[in-house]
Amino acid sequence: MIGKLKGVVEAVDEESLILDVNGVGYVVSASARTLRALPAVGRPATLHIETQVREDAIRLFGFLSLAERDWFRLLQGVQGVGAKLALAILGALSGEALSAAIAHQDKTTMARAPGVGPKLAQRLVMELKDKAPPFAGADLGAAIGEPGSKFTKAAEDAALALVGLGYARAQASLAVAKGLAALGPEAQTAALIRLGLKELAQ
Repeated sequence: MIGKLKGVVEAVDEESLILDVNGVGYVVSASARTLRALPAVGRPATLHIETQVREDAIRLFGFLSLAERDWFRLLQGVQGVGAKLALAILGALSGEALSAAIAHQDKTTMARAPGVGPKLAQRLVMELKDKAPPFAGADLGAAIGEPGSKFTKAAEDAALALVGLGYARAQASLAVAKGLAALGPEAQTAALIRLGLKELAQ
């Protein structure tokens, strides 16, 4: 199984790219978001790879971050979501936007992705509410309107504490993110837990 490829971008189309690795051109499917963010043709690139083996084919899916690869896996765990639709969702919504939509049970945002109708949007936000990864280490701008905001170690600890109290990971992370935006990067874990609980109680 291939887990990562490092090579030179040889060609890019609407749904995939060819990555030249020591003279071997690998055809790698990717989301529109990943394809837009790739280095220019002729430039080096490193992709995290998800390999799917079928009876009639072996397909490679590429991601610039491990977080996007994890979302790709999570999305396919929902009934009705295959690889192609998972890539379409990731092309339309960032990981932060997905987490925020799931935390708020926001079907409208989820339905912005091509191929996602109201019923599937409902299924996605419901089934992923306890599985969505936290915002830790990510840009939280899409979730809290504060571009460049980052999770700190104290914020990660606060989110984990709220999860321990029974809240879904996406909800806990969003609540802590809002507290972090209000208190600033020096905020301590205890203060973030208090604000997070206040936010979740609303």
